[in-house]
Amino acid sequence: MVEVGRFYGLTFASCVPADPQSKGGSEATVRIASADLVPTEANLLPEYSSFAEYRRACDHFCDEVNTRPHRTTRCPPIERLAQERERLHPLPAQPYTAAFGIGRKVGEIVPVIQFDGGEYSVPHDYVGQEVWVRQHDDEIVIVHVGRDGPHEIARWEPTVAGQPRHNPAHFGPLPEGPLQRTPKARTADEAAFLAIGSGAAQWLIAAAAVGSARIRTKMIAAVALAKIYGPHPVDRALATAAELQRFADEDLGQLLQHQASAGKGQLCRVDDARSLQPGTSGWAGFGE
Repeated sequence: MVEVGRFYGLTFASCVPADPQSKGGSEATVRIASADLVPTEANLLPEYSSFAEYRRACDHFCDEVNTRPHRTTRCPPIERLAQERERLHPLPAQPYTAAFGIGRKVGEIVPVIQFDGGEYSVPHDYVGQEVWVRQHDDEIVIVHVGRDGPHEIARWEPTVAGQPRHNPAHFGPLPEGPLQRTPKARTADEAAFLAIGSGAAQWLIAAAAVGSARIRTKMIAAVALAKIYGPHPVDRALATAAELQRFADEDLGQLLQHQASAGKGQLCRVDDARSLQPGTSGWAGFGE
């Protein structure tokens, strides 16, 4: 009991019997806690699963009693509080960052922080940034202070070393696998080539897969053709070249020429009379 009192800053003060001014509210606080908050056989309250749940019960009790008229003033305490706020000095709009806990820096690659030996993840948008961590009741609260002020970004149950708390949504989209790589431009020429369309990306992936030679020269030539014929015909020709595995220097020009000159072919249908399939009449009596 002494250790608990020291932890919560409990002090003993003497008072005059039956004197409300010297007794203060300590006696009433204990009576309220015993009668209305702490589970007993008399009030039939259920047990609290966490200290945070007990705090919510305290807040609910305060909201309930502060809206009832006081026996002496005949006025609800919440209305008297509104009058007192007109004369009280307001607190700063932004609290001191020390109130949010201890500063921690989010990892540059993996969005996690370390606190009291445990590892906790935060949204990947805060990679490399500084956050503030504290333990509030039975939870770990992580706060980020940005231009729009402080806001909570994650809340976890405490953990120990070797049992990290990770949320898969905090790590963002998964990186592309080795079989699904999206080409990314590093130079102005590469950006101009990929801007032609999706067919350009297909052509680049297919050409690199077969080890085609002089890819950069062919990309520059495709950009020049797109300026002459337009990006749509060139993009279509590049997609066709990727599908047919045609990566020679003259292939793209020939495909463009074919697209411009070739007309629609005649639709041919082959009926059953010209089919070499013997048919299924031999199976007609199967199973009889």
